[in-house]
Amino acid sequence: MFKISSICFLEVCDDQNLHIKMSLSAWSLSSSSSLFSGFLSCSSSSKQESRLSENCFYNKKQYKESFASMAMAAVGGVTRIPSSNLITQKTSTRPTSPFLKPINQSLSSSSSDLSGDKIPLKSVLRSLKASFNARIPILVSPKAVSDSQGSQTCLDPDASRSVLGIILGGGAGTRLYPLTKKRAKPAVPLGANYRLIDIPVSNCLNSNISKIYVLTQFNSASLNRHLSRAYASNMGGYKNEGFVEVLAAQQSPENPNWFQGTADAVRQYLWLFEEHNVMEFLVLAGDHLYRMDYEKFIQAHRETDADITVAALPMDEKRATAFGLMKIDEEGRIIEFAEKPKGEQLKAMKVDTTILGLDDERAKEMPYIASMGIYVVSKDVMLQLLREKFPGANDFGSEVIPGATSIGMRVQAYLYDGYWEDIGTIEAFYNANLGITKKPIPDFSFYDRSSPIYTQPRYLPPSKMLDADVTDSVIGEGCVIKNCKIHHSVVGLRSCISEGAIIEDTLLMGADYYETDADRRFLAAKGSVPIGIGRNTHIKRAIIDKNARIGDDVKIINSDNVLEAARETDGYFIKSGIVTVIKDALIPSGTII
Repeated sequence: MFKISSICFLEVCDDQNLHIKMSLSAWSLSSSSSLFSGFLSCSSSSKQESRLSENCFYNKKQYKESFASMAMAAVGGVTRIPSSNLITQKTSTRPTSPFLKPINQSLSSSSSDLSGDKIPLKSVLRSLKASFNARIPILVSPKAVSDSQGSQTCLDPDASRSVLGIILGGGAGTRLYPLTKKRAKPAVPLGANYRLIDIPVSNCLNSNISKIYVLTQFNSASLNRHLSRAYASNMGGYKNEGFVEVLAAQQSPENPNWFQGTADAVRQYLWLFEEHNVMEFLVLAGDHLYRMDYEKFIQAHRETDADITVAALPMDEKRATAFGLMKIDEEGRIIEFAEKPKGEQLKAMKVDTTILGLDDERAKEMPYIASMGIYVVSKDVMLQLLREKFPGANDFGSEVIPGATSIGMRVQAYLYDGYWEDIGTIEAFYNANLGITKKPIPDFSFYDRSSPIYTQPRYLPPSKMLDADVTDSVIGEGCVIKNCKIHHSVVGLRSCISEGAIIEDTLLMGADYYETDADRRFLAAKGSVPIGIGRNTHIKRAIIDKNARIGDDVKIINSDNVLEAARETDGYFIKSGIVTVIKDALIPSGTII
């Protein structure tokens, strides 16, 4: 066993100023190991720069031998590597398995003397130039896996120039009511500091997609305000032409109707979308919680030469009955759909999920695949489907996608095997938020430095906790917490919690603003309640929306175990046994819920 902790650059140069650099970073190699971690990058200053490669891969054996030889040469101080150690080969434009596995391996450090000297290899260059017609994708192993395992991509052209993101804000959000009473569903607060819309937008930005539209038609004011403050115009991307814009439903002489569904929403704005010089439309939902690399999703779409690619989630039998399921052939092509099947129809939808990259054990546990409602659609295909083939279709999942399959279009499945949650209901929303307090690893982490979640900068001070007992909880910015007990809860920004309060299994969304001491004295003088949680109040298994005023000695504990109740005039609802206090509601002192 030997270890390499430094970085070795092997650089090849010629008259065309073509450079190929190999980075070996903190490798741990042994004669018995066939796993290596690294990447190959290619850059060119020639006129062919915009035409990056079609395909170049090491086969498994040559991959191991070549890298072992390079590493040994570096350690031994050898200044020349035979060109026979660099092997390239063309691959077909439609590989049998586009879901290629990255090598995830823990890296160890030790001292070494890698010089990083430049090594002229003209013979190797000629071989490489003969093989590289365009771009060079990163080196990956031939084993198929899901998106969640972190391989790199090399899109040509890159996503910032060639992909338009379209986020569907959803309908009225009746299942999330009363959280959607005064806001669009994507604007609902999430995880102390964020909003739902920050999830798909951040996934786009982390995937180098910087042209993003958000479609909505209900209560869009707060959503528009949040996006305009969080994501500046002319941001990032190709020539700083990125944007995040809200498109609200509108009436026109051609179409006096509001959005009738997901497909209809996109159809009504096709005139705008087609003006963008892109190759694909990436259609996303605005109410899902997950972290996904869309570049790999798009790469799979291109490599399979698909018209449409559908993100698919592996399912066990228990969960499968609640989703729309898909059946695939041996190439991962979708051939059948079934909406929430049961009994024999459910059994008929079983598929071999090893085709999409699951290992044998996981494939036995998860023999079904469900649509995530996330699609990559080639631009010309989208225009054809919505304008010509299915001009009356309103929904992608139940009409357009099955219709495309029925007319012979290539509709491909792409496996996503990470955490994903549709948080369209109060119960799912509550569980997803409390899930971020889970030990030792939360269901969804906001602490991933490699793929951060962005939001509006608010410039709030740190939270202040005075004699507070806080366990297994997440506290947002700018909170003031005094001599109280908080357990297994999420406390949103600007929350004010008074002495003696007990908060358990609860989501506090916080406040949009602070009240001054003068404001609080004025409210007290007229017998009203300031924003926040009053003294000696006990709250358990609840959602407290923004700017709620909870008085002293209040008990929100649902002691009668009521499952459903609509008490809007009293300032709260109960859904699935979870008490939800409405935004701006006033709960007087001494109230028991």
